[in-house]
Order: sequence, then C-alpha cells, then structure tokens
Amino acid sequence: MFALDPFFLSRYTSGMLRKLWIELRSSLWFVPGMLVLFGIASALILIQWDLHVWEQSEARDNRYSFFGSGAEGARGVLGTIAGSMITVAGVAFSITIVTLSLASTQYTPRILRNFMRDRANQTVLGVFLGVFVYCLVVLRTVRGVDASGMEFVPQFAVFGALVLALVSIGFLIFFIHHTAASIQASYILNAITCETLKAIDHLFPDPCEADDPESPPFLAPKEWHSIPSLRSGYLQSLDTGAIMELAREEAISLKLEHSVGDFVVEGTAIALASHTGRNDHIRTLLNAMVLGDFQTVEQDVRFGIRQIVDIALKALSPGVNDTSTAVSALNYLSVIGHRLAQRKFRSLLDSGIESRVILPIPTFQDFLGRIFDEIRMCGGGNVTILIQMLHCLTMIASGTRCRTRTESLTMQATLIQRTADLQVGFRYDRERINAAIIELRTSLDLSSDGLPDLSAERCV
Repeated sequence: MFALDPFFLSRYTSGMLRKLWIELRSSLWFVPGMLVLFGIASALILIQWDLHVWEQSEARDNRYSFFGSGAEGARGVLGTIAGSMITVAGVAFSITIVTLSLASTQYTPRILRNFMRDRANQTVLGVFLGVFVYCLVVLRTVRGVDASGMEFVPQFAVFGALVLALVSIGFLIFFIHHTAASIQASYILNAITCETLKAIDHLFPDPCEADDPESPPFLAPKEWHSIPSLRSGYLQSLDTGAIMELAREEAISLKLEHSVGDFVVEGTAIALASHTGRNDHIRTLLNAMVLGDFQTVEQDVRFGIRQIVDIALKALSPGVNDTSTAVSALNYLSVIGHRLAQRKFRSLLDSGIESRVILPIPTFQDFLGRIFDEIRMCGGGNVTILIQMLHCLTMIASGTRCRTRTESLTMQATLIQRTADLQVGFRYDRERINAAIIELRTSLDLSSDGLPDLSAERCV
C-alpha cells in the first residue's frame, strides 16, 4: 500500500508541514498561544524554586522575604497586574482590528494577511496575555497564615511579575509606535517589496546573461496523461525537489498546468505525465503541490506585484486621488522589475533523457505587463504617472542587456507613448514626457528609430 512507502510518507509530511506553516504564520493565535504557554511554564518553574527555598528556610515566616509584603500585598500586586494586562490586551486587539479595517479600505484587502502575520503584533499580543496568565498561576499559590502560623508567598515569582509588568510597558510603547508606522504607505510598500525580492532570489537564483535562452530544447512525448486535482484552491507552493525525485524514480516527464498563485478547480488537470505511473507516486505529486484558500508571496512573485499594483490603483481612483502614493508604488515596482531583469527564468527542469519537469513560469514580458498595464490604463491622463512609469522602465533597463528583454521594455515604452498621444494634449506636458523617452532610449541604447517621438499635432 502507498501509505507504507517511506518516500510517499516523507513527501506527504513535507507538503502538510508547508501548508501548516503557511497557515500558522498568518494566524493571530499561534505566537500569542506559544507565549501564553511560556508564561505558564515560567510561573510554574519560579513557584517550584520559591517552594524549594521556602522549605530550606529555617524559619518559614515573613523573615524569608525580599519582596517586602505578606500574602495580602502579593495578592494585591498580582491582581492589579493581571487586571491591567488583560485590559491592555483587549485594547491592543481593538487597535489591531481598527488597523486592519483602515488598511483594507485605504490600500487593498490583499495586504490584510501581511498585518496578521506581522511578528511584532503577534509578539506584543502574546506578551500581554502571557503576563496575564503568569499572574493568575502565581496568584493561586499565595497562601496566607494558616493554623500553624506560617504563610507561603512565592517571592521570586511575585518579583518576576513586577519585572514582566515593566517589560509590558515597553512593549505597549513599542506597539503604539509600530502600529502608527505600519499603516504608512511607504512601510507597507517596503515590506511587500522585501518579501517579493526574497521570493525572486529563492525561485530565480541564476543570473541572466545577454541573449541567454530561458530553457534547453525539449522533445515532448507523443501523449500526455492528465492528473486531476483532488480539491479546489490556490496553488500556494511547489516542492520542486520532490517532483524532480519523482520524475527520476518513475523515469517520466511531468508538465505542470498551473503556476504558483493560479486557482485550480477540483477535477481539472493540475499536471500532465508522459505515462500514468503508480497511484502512490501520483499522490506524491499531488502532495508536492500545496493548495490553499488564499494566495501567498513565498513562491508567487506575481502576488507581491499584485499587492503593490492594487495600492497604486487605489491611490489613482477618483475617491482617493493620491498621486504621491501611486508614484511610491511605482518606485518599489521598479525595484522588483530591476531584480527580475537580472534573473534567468527556467521553465524546464532537466534531470535526464526520460525525466523532465516543465514548469509554467511567466516570462519577463508577462511580469512587465503585470507591473505596468493596469496602472497605465488607470492613470493614462496623469502626466506625473506616465513620466514616472518611463523612469521606472529606465531603472529596470539598467539591469539587463538581453535583447528579448530590451524588446519587452521597448514595447511598454511604446504603449506609454501611445497613451500620452491619445490623452495628453498640452505641449508642456508632452515635452516632459519626451524628455523621459529620450532618457529611456539612452538607457536601452536604441537608435532614434527605436522609440518614435510623440506627435505634436494635438499640442495646444
């Protein structure tokens, strides 16, 4: 049975762990939950230490005290700290929800998961809740004077509660500052860009040389056999190592039908194989392709671009009309485009004559289209946006000398020219656009025929 195959078990576990990690990372409960458990464990350890010291003391009375108060004082301190912490935690949760709502309406709903998986927010909430449960655990061990005239006050544990209360004040100040900073457009754009650049470095580590072919030639088999998806959802990640190992073991060629980030419908082909192979290895292939309910940026560069483009489109909408934010979005998009221009995209993974894996990797032209097309259509009448797009193309062009990529950049510049020709009528504005065109032509090292000048017939 396939369940007994060690290869299948390792790959199945890997896929499940990746999916679990994606979900835990974007949850608001995992890190706070871990810190709550840490608070409970810390309280129990200090209580045991206090009990050990108390039992070793020759006089088990108030002379064993560096805290300076008895049982009633300890209860008062612990109760005050616990009540304050749960109140502050409630306020912090409220601020977080308000921030999520504001970011969703002001920028785009697609950045909500970025806020939810922000380690700073999760840690602050966990610290408040962890201190709360710490005080509760310590509070239940405080014992007043009994019939024998002895009392037990866990001095180290109570002193630890005071220290944690002071630390929590620092976390509260940090949380207020971090929340105020995290809703700024530049902070959000920079965070998305950094995640996208990490994905680019992970997915496309090889540099692209001039006129370097993207993939080696491939002789496709005469017949492909369809492998249907077992569920619907977004393709969140691919374990290419497991897929290549499967192709080598079965001596088959595999063609994946969807890129990471695509939505897959249950029952439709998620991959094609040169021959069917065994059922357990088909399941291994399916488990190497993690499907989920939402898109993630870890292996999906397009989703990172999508988030920044959405922010730019929202800024250019009539209800917001924030050109500065759109310009900032284009600046960060140029950083991503420049990194993409330097990398080689491999759509064919070759491990032998009979074991090939074909990946549906977007081309450089596809990436450029996702960066510029919608912004150009939405902000076509905005001269500032058109000029900034040309500056972005110039910055991207400085990262490559590949002929095919230069042609893609030229095509985008031509589209911007045509948009300006249709929607910009004033001579002053068109001269500014022409200056940006000349700068781009110099960067692309094109002749004067490469990018024709704008027509001046409609200038007024």
